[in-house]
Amino acid sequence: MPNDSSVTWLTQEAFDRRKAELEQLEGEGRLEIAKKIEAAREEGDLKENGGYHAAKEEQGKIEARIRVLTELLRHAVVGEAPQSSGVVEPGTVITATVLGDEETFLLGSREIVGDSDLDVYSEGSPLGVAIMGLKVGDETSYLAPNGKSIPVKIVKVDTYAP
Repeated sequence: MPNDSSVTWLTQEAFDRRKAELEQLEGEGRLEIAKKIEAAREEGDLKENGGYHAAKEEQGKIEARIRVLTELLRHAVVGEAPQSSGVVEPGTVITATVLGDEETFLLGSREIVGDSDLDVYSEGSPLGVAIMGLKVGDETSYLAPNGKSIPVKIVKVDTYAP
């Protein structure tokens, strides 16, 4: 997999799920919000029309999600989860001791896991950057947004299984 921060690894199932969401938003989603805006506009004065402003805000959210999905799908690398070789890389499930607590999470995109309860950390996050390329038993630390150094020890690296 290319080592480029704009590239996101996705399973075929995750790619298909996000592509369907994008198609729905670009088609039916846009039509529905346009109808809501038009109906609210017909109610009169737009300055004090709560329904109109709520619909315009919803439209903004839909358009933002369309932009995110378009970029994600444009730069996605689709395939099977990388087979774990004991090295931390995007698409692997990591068990690590973080600040003394054991955590298990996927290193990659939230889009991969869908509705799963598995925590996800981006490879571009402070934790992701700190542990990328480490092996089981390796220790490091990263700087939290509050300026504190957070110790991390890699306990296990597994292949992601949806």
